[in-house]
Amino acid sequence: MTHTGQCFCGAVTLKVEGEPEGMGYCHCASCRSWSGGPVNAFSLWKPEAVTITGGADQILTFAKTPMSERKSCARCGGHLMTNHPTLGLVDVFAATLPTLDFRPGVHVNYVETVLPMKDGLPKLRDFPAELGGSGEAVPE
Repeated sequence: MTHTGQCFCGAVTLKVEGEPEGMGYCHCASCRSWSGGPVNAFSLWKPEAVTITGGADQILTFAKTPMSERKSCARCGGHLMTNHPTLGLVDVFAATLPTLDFRPGVHVNYVETVLPMKDGLPKLRDFPAELGGSGEAVPE
């Protein structure tokens, strides 16, 4: 399976191949601020599954912490993805991939939520244990 996406103006294009490693929602203050919304919908991919197909020279990278290298378009400011080098994963924003069948499986950093969601999905205090978090579930 291949999905293609682009920034807001189309100057940067990308594709992902295969299946995501996971999908869900992040409620942390950093993701909320970066995305401009009350929650960020993510799809996680192995780095080799993500290819920039055009406009690589237009990509800006900002790293507030060593855990997240946020990538956007220099021309329009459109957000594209966040590389998580410490996790070995790339979060291509679900909205960047219009043909992806978004099937969230988890909420991460739910203790920071500003938009409680009652959807029956697991709500984690931070990250799953296998990604270095506590894996601790919190009530919906």
